Amino acid sequence: MTHPFVPVLMAGGSGTRLWPLSREHFPKQFLALDGGERSMLQATLERLGDLPAGKPLVICNDSHRFLVAEQLRQLGALNRNILLEPVARNTAPAVTLAALHALREGDPVLLVLAADHVIRDEAAFQAAVRHALPLAEQGRLLTFGIVPDKPETGYGYIRRGTAIEGGASSVAAFVEKPERAVAEQYLASGEYLWNSGMFMFRASRYLEELGRFRPDILAACRAAMAAPSPDLDFIRVDTEAFKACPEESIDYAVMEKTDAAAVVPLDAGWSDVGAFGSLWEVLPHDADGNALQGDVIAADSTNNLVIAENALVAVVGLHDTVVVQTKDAVLVAPRARAQEVKQIVGRIKAAGRTEHQQHRQVYRPWGHYDSVDNGKRYQVKHITVTPGAKLSVQMHHHRAEHWIVVSGTAKVTLDGEERLLTENESVYLPLGAVHALENPGKIPLELIEVQVGSYLGEDDIVRFEDRYGRAPAEKRP
Repeated sequence: MTHPFVPVLMAGGSGTRLWPLSREHFPKQFLALDGGERSMLQATLERLGDLPAGKPLVICNDSHRFLVAEQLRQLGALNRNILLEPVARNTAPAVTLAALHALREGDPVLLVLAADHVIRDEAAFQAAVRHALPLAEQGRLLTFGIVPDKPETGYGYIRRGTAIEGGASSVAAFVEKPERAVAEQYLASGEYLWNSGMFMFRASRYLEELGRFRPDILAACRAAMAAPSPDLDFIRVDTEAFKACPEESIDYAVMEKTDAAAVVPLDAGWSDVGAFGSLWEVLPHDADGNALQGDVIAADSTNNLVIAENALVAVVGLHDTVVVQTKDAVLVAPRARAQEVKQIVGRIKAAGRTEHQQHRQVYRPWGHYDSVDNGKRYQVKHITVTPGAKLSVQMHHHRAEHWIVVSGTAKVTLDGEERLLTENESVYLPLGAVHALENPGKIPLELIEVQVGSYLGEDDIVRFEDRYGRAPAEKRP
């Protein structure tokens, strides 16, 4: 009899090759790249369907913690199950933290998934997981190999060995990304699968094999997990101990060395959506091969990816091109060269700009705001506060603010006095006033904030009280 496995979602990537859609503070795993309502993280959880899955565990970095919490909350899956990495140390240490945490509640099988993959055939995915589960319970370390449909040079490969039950095979070898001619040979042979980066194994077996081959990683992670500290729905580990952990992938640390590795073939319309070229492949196309999202008009144009976030985008006589419009940036590139956008991100960083870090719309634990306009001594924001949420009790040294309620109900605290504001009502917050904003209602609160002052930076905040545990000196409202 099989027992529930624990889904472990790795959600720490930055997705720079999908700029300007993906930013450091809001990377691709939190986006709905297919134009739907669910993010890639949420879709990863939902595709588990009726598999015998227990409470998921999501691993992410500290700066994304509230994004993860909100997206799990929307699915009813938030339950003190977000494990925070103090620093990035690649996949082996991340999975090790998850395995050590899982051992506190028994010795479950872990299904390790990237939170930013697309899988179109969910039934085939679930069938592959069901095939892998009994093998993992028997002590195998499973990986899922994607059945290739082209000679891809951007993925590593797995060569299949001896056949095992359920269509699985032992792993004969892991192979680095090949040249095109070699990739064509791999495809023709039928012996090779793409390395998906998805795994399944019992927590103790993974740790046992890690201890054989990389005891230094295991020791550092044990030290980091010796006394985890709960923080709302987050699990924090010892920062200094984890910083001492070597950086390594799970493939190099364990999977390429163990004699217990096995691979389950997966033919389910998989993509890691690593660049705009692969995004174009997974999205639906019109009769001319165009993948269009948003308010787009295309004339005499073929095989393009055109995404419009908040404006009309029109293309004429355009072919094999990527056009992405967001509120604060526009990207135009040949589809075959779109992954070179990383060069643009590098130049943005070097110039001291901020467009690589965040969108114009910025997410916070209480909701989000959109910087609509700004000038030398003013800034205008559209603020949305989720029901029941509250901004910190704070003051500013250099700016005054004016709030106008657009919809919903605002509970405003100003120098110790509380008042309720509804649609079309406003309040003035003088410079130096101690204030807070809360949504006591059942629908989102929307308001316009007008800031006026000599300095309008986000670090002009003195925080007195915060229900989300953010430090007083943190440079966030």
